[in-house]
Amino acid sequence: MDVPALVLLHGFTNSGASWQPVVSGLGQSYRALAPDIRGHASATDLEPVTLSAVIGDVAELTPGPFTLAGYSQGGRIALHVALALPERVTRLLLIGASPGIADSTEREQRRLADERLAERIESLSIEEFAREWVRTPVLAGLPSDVAEAAHRDRVKSTPHGLAAALRGLGTGALPSVWDRLSELHMPVDLVVGAHDTKFTATARKMADMIPNATITIVPDTGHAVHLERPAAIIELLTGA
Repeated sequence: MDVPALVLLHGFTNSGASWQPVVSGLGQSYRALAPDIRGHASATDLEPVTLSAVIGDVAELTPGPFTLAGYSQGGRIALHVALALPERVTRLLLIGASPGIADSTEREQRRLADERLAERIESLSIEEFAREWVRTPVLAGLPSDVAEAAHRDRVKSTPHGLAAALRGLGTGALPSVWDRLSELHMPVDLVVGAHDTKFTATARKMADMIPNATITIVPDTGHAVHLERPAAIIELLTGA
C-alpha cells in the first residue's frame, strides 16, 4: 500500500527537526518530509534564498501528490507552494499563518523593519539572538520545556542564514496572496491557538475566502500549536 507523502514547513528560526513531535506520532499514516528551509540549519548556506527557489525545493522532495503543512513563515510559504502546484497539493494545513500584507505601503514598511531586524541578527551570535527571539510577543507563554527545545533547535542556524531568510522570505519580502485565496480548491485546515488572537482573526478572514476551509482553535495554546500541542496536529492529520 502506498503511504501518502506529507511535507512539513517550519517557521522562521526553526528547522525541520522542530516537527519531530508531530512526525513521531503519525505512525504509518504518512511518509513525512520535514526539510530545512533555505537560510536555516543544514540549509543555512543554500542560495539564493528566494521564494521561487524554496518552491522548487519543495517540488523536488517527492514526485507525486502530497499533503502540505506549514507553520508561521512556513505556512505563508506553503500558501505560495499550493498556489504554484495546485495539481499536486491535495490538502493544506496552516498553523498560525497569514497570506501576507495586502497594502503595498504597509508591506514596504514591514520590509524595512525586517531589514533592520536582519542587521540586528547579523550583529549577534546565534545564542544571543535565540535568547532575544524567544521574548518576541507572539512566542510569549511557551511552556519552559517547549521553549528550551525550540532554543536547541534555533541555535542550529547561523545569524547569516537567518538574516538571509528574513530578507528573502519574510513578511515584507513576499507578495500578498489575499486576492488568490479563492484559487485554493483543496481542503484547507486553518489551525490557531486560542491565545493567538491576531492569527485567529486572520484565520477567520481567510476562511471566508477559501472555498473548502475549516478552522480549528486549539484551547490554552499560543502561536506555535505544533510545538505546544502536537497531538492536536496529529489528530487533524490522521483523523484519529
